[in-house]
Amino acid sequence: MTDVLIVGAGPVGLTMGAELVRYGVGVRLIDRAPHATETSKALVVWSRTLELMDRMGCTQAFVDAGLRAPGASIRSGGKVLGNPRFADIASAYNFALMIPQRETERLLAAHLRSFGVEVERQVELVGFDEAADGVEVCLRHANGREETLRTPWLIGCDGAHSTVRHGLGLAFEGAAQGDDWLLADVRLDGSSAPPPDEIATYLHRDGPFVIFPIPSGRARVVATVGRTDAAHPRPDPTLDDVQALIDQRAGGFCASDPVWLTNFRINERKVAEYRHGRVFLAGDAAHIHSPAGGQGMNTGMQDAVNLAWKLAMVVHGQAGTSLLDSYSPERSAVGDLVLRNAGRLTDMATLSNPAAQAARNLALRFLLGLHTVRDRMATQMSEIEIAYANSPLSEGARSGVRWDPETYGGPPPGAGGEPRFVLYAADAARGAALTGRFPGLLETTPRSPPDASGFFLVRPDGYVGLSAGETGWDDAERYLRALQQSAGRTGGHAS
Repeated sequence: MTDVLIVGAGPVGLTMGAELVRYGVGVRLIDRAPHATETSKALVVWSRTLELMDRMGCTQAFVDAGLRAPGASIRSGGKVLGNPRFADIASAYNFALMIPQRETERLLAAHLRSFGVEVERQVELVGFDEAADGVEVCLRHANGREETLRTPWLIGCDGAHSTVRHGLGLAFEGAAQGDDWLLADVRLDGSSAPPPDEIATYLHRDGPFVIFPIPSGRARVVATVGRTDAAHPRPDPTLDDVQALIDQRAGGFCASDPVWLTNFRINERKVAEYRHGRVFLAGDAAHIHSPAGGQGMNTGMQDAVNLAWKLAMVVHGQAGTSLLDSYSPERSAVGDLVLRNAGRLTDMATLSNPAAQAARNLALRFLLGLHTVRDRMATQMSEIEIAYANSPLSEGARSGVRWDPETYGGPPPGAGGEPRFVLYAADAARGAALTGRFPGLLETTPRSPPDASGFFLVRPDGYVGLSAGETGWDDAERYLRALQQSAGRTGGHAS
C-alpha cells in the first residue's frame, strides 16, 4: 500500500521515509542514483536535529559514529578573536556532531530498513499530473521499463535540481554568489593546527579559510579562491593548492592524504511555497543557501520531521487536510531565516575592503569577548531556538516554542507509534476526559505541567501548539475540533 511517494534518498528523503513508516504510513522511496553518497558533503548535525532524532529512535547510532565538537574559534593574523562554546546550549546535545553525509545516509538507511523499507535505486521520476484525489506518476526503471502509479501524496526531496520542483513549474528565486570556493578533505599535521575537535575560521585579507573536523582524524578545508568566468571553469584543486592556502591564510601546519578535492560556488535560492495541493517540497528542493553555519542539511531534515507527523495524521484520518496548510508557512519562515543568517555570515567573512576588514575584526574581538554574545552565537547555530510563533497551529502567548523534555520530564512528545499531541494540565481527571473525547489526537495519559497554572498542548514534533492558563479547557476543545474537521474523508490509500 503506497500512501506517499518520496523522490530523493538523501538525508531529507531518508528522514521523511523513516518518520512516515514509523507512523504506519505506506511509503515508496525512489532515487535515480545507483548508490548512496560516497563523499562527506554535509558534515554537521546540530542539537535540535539530534533532539528530533530522539523521537525517531536513532540518535545514539549517530552520536556513536560522529565526533563531538565542543566549540569553535574565529582567528585573524595569528590571533584568536573569540571562542564560541557549545557547552551552555540548553540541550542534552550541547555540541556540534561532526559526521560525514555518507555516514548520515548510511545510518538513516539502516534506520529505515529496520521498518522493512528499502530505497528503490535507479528509479527516476519522469513526470506527474495532480488530480483532486491523488497524483498520477510515471517512473522509469534502470532497464528502461516505465511504471505508472497513482499515489495520494508526492514529496520532492530530490535536491537543488529537483524534478518535482521543475514539474510544478516553480521559480527557484535567488542568485549565485560570485566567488569560487575550494573544498578539500585532508589530514592536517603541525603544532599550529587547531584542535582536532574545533571548528576554526581564519579571517584573512584575501578571504576566509575554514577548517571543520571530521571523524577518523581528517578535516574539511573550505576557502574562497576568487572568481572565474563561467565559460572557463576552474580546474579541480590540487593538494599543493590547499597547502598554499594554508601557508597564506593560517600557517604552521601541513595538509596530506586528500580524499576529496573540488570547487563549488554558493547559491542562495528558495521557492515561495513548499506545498502545492498534494505535492510537497523539502530540503534542497525548496531552499539552498551558503554553507556558513552548517544549517542546510539540518534544515531539510527538520522540514521532513515537520511534514511527516502532519501527513501521517491526515492519512490515518486523525486530522483534516487543513493541518497540512501549516507546513509551508512554518518551514518557509525557517528557510528565510536560515538564508538570511547564512548570507550575513558569508558577507561578513568575505569582506574585501581592508578598512572594513579591520573594523570587522575589531568588532568581533570585542563582541566575542562577551559571554552573552558567544552563547547567542552557539544557540543560534544549534537551532534550538527555531520557533513557530506565527504558525496557524500556534495559539497563546507561549505557543510555537520548543518544548524541552530535559526541563519538563517524561518521554519526548512524538516518540510513540501514531503521532499524538500531548496534554499538559494540572487537573488529571478533567485531562483524562479530554483525551477520551479526542483519542485520535491526544496521548491517552495527560502529563503534569511545569507549574500548576500551566496548560499546554504539545505537538508530536515537540513544539507548543496551544498555550493557555488553567482555564484553557474550552480553548483546547475548540483547537482539537478544528484539527479534526474533515478528518478521514481525504486521506486515502493507493496501491
